[in-house]
Amino acid sequence: MSYPFSAVLGMDDMRLALLLNAVSPAIGGVLVRGEKGTAKSTAVRALAALLPPVDALAGCRFGCDPAVPDPGCPDGPHPAAAPAERRPARLVELPVGAAEDRVVGSLDLEKALAEGVRAFDPGLLAAAHRGVLYVDEVNLLHDHLVDLLLDAAAMGRCHVEREGVSVSHAARFLLVGTMNPEEGELRPQLLDRFGLTVEVAASRDPAVRVEVVRRRLAADADPAGFAARWADADAEVARRVAAARHRLDRVVLPDAALRQIAEVCAAFDVDGMRADIVTARAAVAHAAWQGRERVTAEDVRVAARLALPHRRRRDPFDSPGLDDKRLDEALERAREEHPDDPDDGGPGGGPGSAGDPGPDSDGGPDGGSGPDSGSGSGDPAGPEPDGGADEPDRGGQGRAGGTGAGDTPETDVPLPGDEAATAQPAAVPDQGLKARLFTAPGIGDGVPGRRSRARTGRGRTTGARTPAGRPGVLHLPATLRAAAPHQNGRGRRGGPLVLRPADLREAVREGREGNLVLFVVDASGSMGARQRMAAVKGAVLALLTDAYQRRDKVAVVAFRGVAAQTVLPATSSVLAASTRLAELPTGGRTPLAEGLLAAADLLRLERLRDPRRRPLVLVVTDGRATAGPRPLDRAARAAAVLAATGAPCVVVDCETGPVRLDLARRLAAQLGAGHHRLAEVATAPLAALAGARPSYGPNSSRGDTPHPSVTTTRSVA
Repeated sequence: MSYPFSAVLGMDDMRLALLLNAVSPAIGGVLVRGEKGTAKSTAVRALAALLPPVDALAGCRFGCDPAVPDPGCPDGPHPAAAPAERRPARLVELPVGAAEDRVVGSLDLEKALAEGVRAFDPGLLAAAHRGVLYVDEVNLLHDHLVDLLLDAAAMGRCHVEREGVSVSHAARFLLVGTMNPEEGELRPQLLDRFGLTVEVAASRDPAVRVEVVRRRLAADADPAGFAARWADADAEVARRVAAARHRLDRVVLPDAALRQIAEVCAAFDVDGMRADIVTARAAVAHAAWQGRERVTAEDVRVAARLALPHRRRRDPFDSPGLDDKRLDEALERAREEHPDDPDDGGPGGGPGSAGDPGPDSDGGPDGGSGPDSGSGSGDPAGPEPDGGADEPDRGGQGRAGGTGAGDTPETDVPLPGDEAATAQPAAVPDQGLKARLFTAPGIGDGVPGRRSRARTGRGRTTGARTPAGRPGVLHLPATLRAAAPHQNGRGRRGGPLVLRPADLREAVREGREGNLVLFVVDASGSMGARQRMAAVKGAVLALLTDAYQRRDKVAVVAFRGVAAQTVLPATSSVLAASTRLAELPTGGRTPLAEGLLAAADLLRLERLRDPRRRPLVLVVTDGRATAGPRPLDRAARAAAVLAATGAPCVVVDCETGPVRLDLARRLAAQLGAGHHRLAEVATAPLAALAGARPSYGPNSSRGDTPHPSVTTTRSVA
């Protein structure tokens, strides 16, 4: 039994965004971003129970509406007198590890072999038609699958062209994705395709937290009784959703509201026109939800707060969010430029808002009914805290991405054993650099990405193999070659080719994989010159941007004083990595051996956690070692330990000045790694456009032979 939607405490923006999409699925879905344990999945699963039931043709695998059946339905054409059935709206959950044929459907090979017919086996998009498609941890889903989902959500149809099958069927659903930003970000192009987005964080108000725990324990102790206590509240929300759907077509979007939408989108400098369209649709849905038949300035404001935050990001290191003051200024500017608009009701909602009954006028998604509004449903907790619970949530929203102003950066404290060292202020990294490409050797078998060569489900076909289970993409020539020698024994006698399941061969494809890029950064006093550390951080940020674009995981180990520290464990969030790097202080001695050993330990741990993901180690140092007895000898032994892990390494030489010790070059030789000067690793895009190349001095690495396991290419803009 699902947790009641009305019992979800706080999280008003999340609940409102879900309900607006329930009223108008044309908005394009909602992406819920937030830290773990904030009721994201609970609220989404509870939403499906509030949707009105649907009428579907009995026996139709694609859920056709009896009133308007899909003329292109693969199970059609349906007779006019076909029986119908009423069923609840479906909630279909897409697992992170789902393959493409599970999502969009594929050829039914068993029927094709047994009966000789081409039959389409529908996927999850067909099952979600006229219901809810929920993708938990959508940021961990591969990009091409996210593209498929968003294309189907935008067009309302799923087109399948594969294995000799060409099928198109209706796929209109409410798309909901949830994600924890600490585990990685979606590309901006994919973020833009989600209609609305909300940031959620656990309340910092103790009273709210106590009530959340009380409700959760009550639900676990007596699920049926707890659901019954909230049944009236959920029924009222369901009634409002159904009423808003009927009212939606009658809602008027006046020119004044359109001008406000355009002014707001222009003020926040969002790309394209999708933001304007989504904001308009969300404003109309909000007016319908509030019981109005005319969009007001308050509807525009609420819609903009949900539709624009994720569209104003220009860089993977930008935190999402929207400045409420700038939003109000844009709305006020639109009113000042068009003072004669009769339908502008001002920020309070204007004429028509009074038609909404008292408890509903607050715009909260609960509709003011049930225990949360103190309507006497029997909940001993009484009314839900209002207003005060919102402020802690907004103050904690930055915590999900690691950029909250109230956070204490973990790297602000000295590293272990560095009590005697005085850390220098963190240097501001150079911006706007373009990274050189480093790849792992050989051909891997890891997760799909964009860095190193690997055997993946997508890419160019390089061979065929016998499938271990259900075949993936069929390799037809290899299948025919496997079946040909057995035709006489199968009694073909001039008839069609007789195939058996053992004849099937699946294609082996070569594409690109994502790697674990481990940064081992020297933060000692020898790197502490602010100008040099700014250049180092700028180069590492460029490499982080490259890792983001190539869908890598990243980890950061820093060493200074007498010890090393894992500043950031392996994660897909380059935003968290960039934050930790920007705040990284410098100072103290150079414990190079400890840094290399910490990197080896982290690699061993990650190999157990994620054995398919190949590592790539970037050691950023000037090669000096000054901590402990015989530091250079200890560093050499530590380099041998790191090299024994088999991870390909690259040494980024940060040494500057007219006199060079070439210690970083010697470290590269000990690691069996490629050696590259800092100026070669990251260059300004304008210089690259002009055809500039790194300058080579008498002590440069121009003559170095790169490590055979590391492939490099020059940076391009």
